[in-house]
Amino acid sequence: MMAQPDQDRSQPADSAGRIVISVDAMGGDAGPAAVVAGMAKSALKNPDLDFILHGPEAQLRRLVERRRGLSGRVRFRNAEGVVHMDDKPSLVLRNGESTSMWSALESVRSGEAASAVSCGNTGALMALSMIRLRKLPGVNRPAIAVLYPALAPRKFNILLDVGADVRAEAHDLLQYALMGASYARNGLGIERPRVGLLNVGTEQHKGRAALREAQELIPQFTESAGFDYVGFVEGSDFTGDVADVIVTDGFTGNIAIKTGEGTARLIATLLREAFRYSTLSRLASFLAITSLRRLQKRIDPRRVNGGVFLGLNGTVVKSHGSADATGVSAAIKLAFQLAKSGFTDRLAARVASAAEVPAETAPRPGTGDQ
Repeated sequence: MMAQPDQDRSQPADSAGRIVISVDAMGGDAGPAAVVAGMAKSALKNPDLDFILHGPEAQLRRLVERRRGLSGRVRFRNAEGVVHMDDKPSLVLRNGESTSMWSALESVRSGEAASAVSCGNTGALMALSMIRLRKLPGVNRPAIAVLYPALAPRKFNILLDVGADVRAEAHDLLQYALMGASYARNGLGIERPRVGLLNVGTEQHKGRAALREAQELIPQFTESAGFDYVGFVEGSDFTGDVADVIVTDGFTGNIAIKTGEGTARLIATLLREAFRYSTLSRLASFLAITSLRRLQKRIDPRRVNGGVFLGLNGTVVKSHGSADATGVSAAIKLAFQLAKSGFTDRLAARVASAAEVPAETAPRPGTGDQ
């Protein structure tokens, strides 16, 4: 089956033509106050945006009432239970029906919200999303995609998977490529994304068997799915302009984003220390304040906050657990953009093109890892 072109239709909104986002108020390190503050920032920037807010209703109403920009734009769903960061996903699946996370996903499942945003436990959120929303037909393993700061003109590259599943066989990597290309098109507006496959080198013979098999599979779908395949890429290409979408397994991807976050914090700390070293350096920092603020904005992880769960019957955006109002607002902005583009329907059309590719892509005799 060949992929069909992206359909020119948007995500269904409410009766007034507004986009509704379902927000889990609980589970984040900063508490519901930061979530509501992030909603308020998003509401000011997007007049067509409404919310369904999930958590202890009495507490949330008090927080929302303090934000004028949210007046008349928030519906509440009372949910007293909270999924904590150390809760096991299996336990949440069995006993989490009363939690705000479960409730937030139900609003997407029922169709009253276009997408869901949560700062909560990643493992629990993915497990609940797979059970309540179900995987798209043809998807073996969903993926989490994030925006990675880059020197490219659009300032970001897409990296996936970053933690949904530590394993990825050739067929999974193909699906990640298709889903990542659709995300780049609908989330970043890249008409024909460039897709690269992360490896330990660009040479054809390098990498484990699944990577070499994916190297043969992915080019078969470039024309039908509307992307260009640039072949193997390396870790140094994360921040470059070689590929718009970089595909890898969840183990490698998660290490990559955590390393990037740590590096950004290190750079910010070293810059502060350098400019505090002497009177002259403090004067220099004052003179360069505008440029320094631009740099801070470029490397601020909060502004690229939001991992998108790809491969589900519904859009779910995972905000960083420690996100403040700025970070939550960034995650909501992403959810809003994807909802407006009708992303889930378009993604379903893309992955359908790979549904008939055999999932059993075990290494052939004599093609062991190198």
